[in-house]
Amino acid sequence: MTVPSEAGPATGETVADHVLEFPGGYTRTTGPVIGRFLTELRDARIVGVRTAGGRVLVPPLEHDPDTGEEVTGEFTEVGPAGTVESWAWVQAPLPGHPLDRPFAWALIRLDGADTALVHAVDAGDARAMRPGLRVRPRWRAERSGHITDIEGFVPEVTRIVSPVRADYRLRPGRALARFLEGVADGVFLGCRCGSCGKVYVPYRLSCPECGVPITEEVRLPDTGTVTTFAINNLPDPRAPEVPFVSAYIQLDGADIPMIALVGGVPAHEVRQGMRVRAVWVPPEERVPAPHSMQNIRWFAPTGEPDAEL
Repeated sequence: MTVPSEAGPATGETVADHVLEFPGGYTRTTGPVIGRFLTELRDARIVGVRTAGGRVLVPPLEHDPDTGEEVTGEFTEVGPAGTVESWAWVQAPLPGHPLDRPFAWALIRLDGADTALVHAVDAGDARAMRPGLRVRPRWRAERSGHITDIEGFVPEVTRIVSPVRADYRLRPGRALARFLEGVADGVFLGCRCGSCGKVYVPYRLSCPECGVPITEEVRLPDTGTVTTFAINNLPDPRAPEVPFVSAYIQLDGADIPMIALVGGVPAHEVRQGMRVRAVWVPPEERVPAPHSMQNIRWFAPTGEPDAEL
């Protein structure tokens, strides 16, 4: 069929659009090899044919592409899963494409096959595609014995999101309760070992180094130094923002650090030796002792020069 000629928009030349179409479709016989492959597709199975050299060709061919010899006629089921070897992303599908949304054309080597099959992969996003991606066929509900009986391949499930929550109640012992009483009042309470002289915070009842009981209570300032830290990218209800920093902070006068959040500064600017001060919850908003560490919002930089560790 030829549509009427018309002048080209730029040059004024005469152009004509041609359409070659077989009204009832082009009918051809499949032969025993391709026919077997398409028949198996109709039954939601994928088969390959074995060559004299033992290779499995998928889709099947009537002759070995390496030697030109006829294949053996031995069919073997493959897949249905396979591995993407290479791919090209189609952002704007055309009317004749198998999917009406962005997809990938991919070379897929099915398990048990020695050659790759070209088909569509419905990955949802180009960023999901990669060589080595494991995929499985998505079959049409109504099949007729055609390559389109496979609507497309989809990635295997390799990751799930499982909600994780643990609710538990901590009953503070005598030492932790005393420390939290101080936090509720806006102070840090530690203790000094009478044997080695080391000062520990949070408060404890015995020296971990000497093993002797501790009886001397010490009130420490709310300033200290970051000794080490970690940048966290997972949300935390206690954190000021994401990413946030959790750090070991050695309070002035203490011999060991305590862990706390760091805020009031971009995460990438936190560093070892940074001088920080506790940011307390206002007294009227604090949780009564001895229940919570939430009476400390976080530690923020003091602006002082960094300390040498």
